[in-house]
Amino acid sequence: MSSLNQALRAALDHRQDLLAELHQQGTDCYRLFHGSQEGAGGLTIDRYGPQLLVQSFHQTLEREALLELHATVEQALDLPSLLVYNDRSRGNSRIDREDTVYRAEDAALQDLVGHEWGLNYRVRGRHAGQDPLLFLDLRNTRGWVKQHSAGKSVLNLFAYTCGVGLSAAAGGAREVCNLDFAEGNLAVGRENGALNPALPEMQFVQSDYFPAIRQLAGLPITQRRGHKLPSYPRLEQRQYDLVLLDPPAWAKSAFGTVDLLRDYQSLLKPALLATAEDGVLICCNNLAKVAMDDWRDQVLRCAEKAGRPVRDCQVLTPGLDFPSNDQQPPLKTLILQL
Repeated sequence: MSSLNQALRAALDHRQDLLAELHQQGTDCYRLFHGSQEGAGGLTIDRYGPQLLVQSFHQTLEREALLELHATVEQALDLPSLLVYNDRSRGNSRIDREDTVYRAEDAALQDLVGHEWGLNYRVRGRHAGQDPLLFLDLRNTRGWVKQHSAGKSVLNLFAYTCGVGLSAAAGGAREVCNLDFAEGNLAVGRENGALNPALPEMQFVQSDYFPAIRQLAGLPITQRRGHKLPSYPRLEQRQYDLVLLDPPAWAKSAFGTVDLLRDYQSLLKPALLATAEDGVLICCNNLAKVAMDDWRDQVLRCAEKAGRPVRDCQVLTPGLDFPSNDQQPPLKTLILQL
């Protein structure tokens, strides 16, 4: 047995109780192997409903190793699965090779459905972007939102495919607004909504973060001298009961720069102002190089300076399928009671 397969078997053994619990919760989307912490850096194995998504970020998996790990997972879960392998070590997951193991069967690349907390989510093995349509390490946060949204207005910033918004709608929110710059992301969010027809309709706003959040917060939208700003949707100043701020590590536009390492404050301040009195702001930081204690201190200082001091701060960690040997997982989530 290869060392990789031994590591995978150990990871699956450690997850037995967790997987039983997740299945009872109506969840069949989870991480089966977190290579950086379980013996194979740069390799991840995720289940998304009927699909098994294998991704390598450092080096290509050989055919026999890929087939072996697929068989090991099917045996452990006692379920067949549709294999999709995305070799991201080459900078492009949409590889095209003769061997069907690498190309994936047609059935594996169809639009599929996965489940989390009893909700339906669109699953695609390959699409226009590199990342999966549902980030699994945010599952506990979506579960928290589902449990704490009843009767609330919810603003989902950097919404991606709107999983947090869907969770809020399922939790009984009276209003859900998903905001993202990419129409393609929001289109998947609309699909997710359609896959759950019993839920109330959500709102979708395609906009750059900075003009949208500054309008909501009642702050001016500035421009550099001699540079005309692109058009953007006009929004009324208002506050929401629950706000989720989950920005990417870095992005730049004509309106500003998202930089989690050097300038989280420029993202956080207007989000604080757009959160209602006695409301909740959930903020995330996915940079591994940022320590939780340092970032939390920064967040609390920024809230104090913005005149929105935090009454209570709770740390929410990813699920046990994302182990962290040093107890410092890359994704850090704070639930701020304002």
